[in-house]
Amino acid sequence: MLRFTRPFSFIILMLALFSATLLSGCSAASAAAGDHNRLAMAPLSEMPAEVRNAPSVVKQAYQFAVANPDAAKQIPCYCGCGSMGHTSSYSCYVQDVQADGTILYDTHALGCSICVDITLDTMRLMNQGKSMPEIKSYVDAAYSPFGPSNMP
Repeated sequence: MLRFTRPFSFIILMLALFSATLLSGCSAASAAAGDHNRLAMAPLSEMPAEVRNAPSVVKQAYQFAVANPDAAKQIPCYCGCGSMGHTSSYSCYVQDVQADGTILYDTHALGCSICVDITLDTMRLMNQGKSMPEIKSYVDAAYSPFGPSNMP
């Protein structure tokens, strides 16, 4: 057990631990933010205001889903959104694409960390060169404890 004879020593130790934790979190966040660099991403300027004002990881997930519908449609979601009619990760972000190309966004993923986490994992694994079946298998194993798959 650590014993401090001076309160100042305890404060120094706590500041050092806090700083180390903060720095490690920042490096992980910056690494995650850079993961999307090799993937197609839809322009944020074309997204609705709710998406543009969301946290950066949510913005990235929307940008990825819109720009990579073929990939996102192969990945399930496990947040329970199948009861809402969602049939893949893609439908957590996009409700419909009209004949003229206008995208009707689904706002569900704005408040669902499971949807966003699945998409960020998909992005990371695609950047690592994993195939879609490998990515789907990973998502199934990692997220099935959270609920049923939304894929028919």
